Amino acid sequence: MAQTKKEIQSLLSEAQAAPRQRLGQNFMIDGNLVRLVAEAPQIASGDLVLEIGPGTGTLTEELLKTGADLLAVEIDRNLASLLRQRFAAVSNFRLIEGDALAGKHSLNAQLLQAIAQAKSANRTIRLAANLPYNIASPLAVELLLAGVDVLAFTVQREVADRLRATSGKEYGPLSIMTQLLAKVEVLRKMPPQAFWPMPKVDSALVRLTRQDQLGKRAEEFSTFIHRLFSSRRKMLRKALTQAEVDADRVLAATGVPPTIRPEELSPQRCWDLFVACDASCELRG
Repeated sequence: MAQTKKEIQSLLSEAQAAPRQRLGQNFMIDGNLVRLVAEAPQIASGDLVLEIGPGTGTLTEELLKTGADLLAVEIDRNLASLLRQRFAAVSNFRLIEGDALAGKHSLNAQLLQAIAQAKSANRTIRLAANLPYNIASPLAVELLLAGVDVLAFTVQREVADRLRATSGKEYGPLSIMTQLLAKVEVLRKMPPQAFWPMPKVDSALVRLTRQDQLGKRAEEFSTFIHRLFSSRRKMLRKALTQAEVDADRVLAATGVPPTIRPEELSPQRCWDLFVACDASCELRG
């Protein structure tokens, strides 16, 4: 059974810990939603399951019931100590103490190694997590790039809207990268009352099922898209020129109208423009 608010507060007190806003810590206190998050990635016993930000272990307990190997990553030293004590006798639990991200565009080395080992053994890798809101967007993209097959996680509603957006102000590089790497589903909304401390915004449960269309050129494509969308409301010819692209040649090769704006381009059209770029495009800068 999922931990209640009072149980979480008691565990935090024992660990001499408290919710840290800087780390985006909001603990799930709705037992039904905890179970939904655990069920969303559809875990099988032979999978490697990742949990980022396990906190006091309420979702961890549900995930361990699947019999899959669970690798948890916790940055908070006091909470990591608590987790080691609570699950010391559990053979399918392993903990990495540290930040899941080694930088804005790189994963923790131990986490990356574990993913690579699981992939070499042809194991399915799934994430189930109540992600710290301050790292959710870059972490989701990096996990997809690393080869994680399914990601199911809670996130701020506005981030969920950006992940699945196809137009409007929410649509941008995150939408495009994610949709070219995965099938995006927003499974349900989550009210602030489902968490403690209560966030000021609604949340959502998101599932990303990896369908990688970028391959080894993902980093170059990301650079291209961010440059292009820095002029998202300008006409495409000008935006391409400012992104250091031979605009006329690329537009002629793709048939994309020069008068539309970058924010009107579908993810596939963005990829077509990128592919049409020649060696003169300085995409690694």
